[in-house]
Amino acid sequence: MTISSSLNAGIAALVVNGTKLGAIADNIANASTNGYKRVSVDFKSLVAPAVGGSSGGAGSVRALSARSITTPGAIESSTNSTDLAVIGRGFLPVSTVDEVTGVGEFGSVRLMTSGSFTPDKDGLLRTSSGQVLLGWPAQPDGTIPAYRREVIDDLVPVRVDLNQFVANPTTEVDLGVNLPATATIAGASGDPLDMTVTYYGNLGTAEVLTMTFTPTVPLTGASNSWTLDIADSASGGATIASYTVTFDATQTNGGTLASVTPIGGAPAYDPATGEVDLAVGGGTVSLALGTIGSSSGLVQLSDSFVPISVRRDGSPIGNMVGIEVDNAGMVYSVSSEGFARLIYQIPLIDVPNANALVANNDQTYQFSFAAGNFQLWDAGTGPTGSIAGFARELSTAELGLELTDLIRTQRAYSSGVKVVQTADELLQETNNLKR
Repeated sequence: MTISSSLNAGIAALVVNGTKLGAIADNIANASTNGYKRVSVDFKSLVAPAVGGSSGGAGSVRALSARSITTPGAIESSTNSTDLAVIGRGFLPVSTVDEVTGVGEFGSVRLMTSGSFTPDKDGLLRTSSGQVLLGWPAQPDGTIPAYRREVIDDLVPVRVDLNQFVANPTTEVDLGVNLPATATIAGASGDPLDMTVTYYGNLGTAEVLTMTFTPTVPLTGASNSWTLDIADSASGGATIASYTVTFDATQTNGGTLASVTPIGGAPAYDPATGEVDLAVGGGTVSLALGTIGSSSGLVQLSDSFVPISVRRDGSPIGNMVGIEVDNAGMVYSVSSEGFARLIYQIPLIDVPNANALVANNDQTYQFSFAAGNFQLWDAGTGPTGSIAGFARELSTAELGLELTDLIRTQRAYSSGVKVVQTADELLQETNNLKR
């Protein structure tokens, strides 16, 4: 070991501890930055080759910085439904607002583990720093096609319009009605019984299905049979389907449906589901009459006509008032009438070595060769975690740990300064020998 090598080692100590000091300062500055991943600095010794049979000369040291991207931060709740955080493995796909064109295209994909997204003037869901959320668009019927999982070409910027009106047409109506058994016995009046059900058409207009139950009155005994005629106001009040409905009179199944038989060209009754598909104005409505032998749907008991329950989907026209994201990354637009419509799916992107991603500004990352090939997953499937709305990921930097490291680094730096000063003094003494 020589004085010069000691001087070099001391200078190296100043360099590496200065590097660590910079990382600590960065961590402290971002201790309150949502989604920030802590930077750590490791020291690696460098040993000089052996000289003259000794075990080794004075060496040096180098600093290696690493960002632990896979270390999760604590999750904090928020009041914004589109504040998103990944719970577990995976990244949200984003692109900068400068790279998103008006036709929904984008230049490159970046990755985030958390972001606060809000609609801008163009309806793009973006962060305040200009990161636009990307996703797969849903079909008009609310389904997500089988998009490719190994490419990003199918992703589009998530765009919402909270100022538009949307229709929510009725597609299903479930009947729960009790028909009087006394109306089908000999001597009954045979008067028809009417009830109406409101449904909503494709343009948000309210229409009415009028259902007329006419009992079959026998000369003797009981028929337990009815004729059901269904009229539609959207078809000018015309009868669109008719059925003969009979009920069981046995001791075990008394009052339950026994059969539903179409009359003329009425749509067929499906005994497995208990439904008939009615062609109403503008579309199809599935009318649930009940399954054979079931006590739900249409029943015939006692002497009262009672519409027990009528359930239907659909609602009047409403305007979009909000956006919600579920754990599977499904993005729903919520209307003022309370119904939700699926508009996008946010996939999670995973890579084999996430810590090798390249860190960019605004807590975003980009692909690298060392990170490996990416894959797009449905949130909550495969190796990926879920997506939480109303949530933000906090910084992984802890002030207590950083301040402790700061003290150690300061001591090490001061010791390095002392080594340099001592080596300089020894060199000065050596230089004075020739005088």
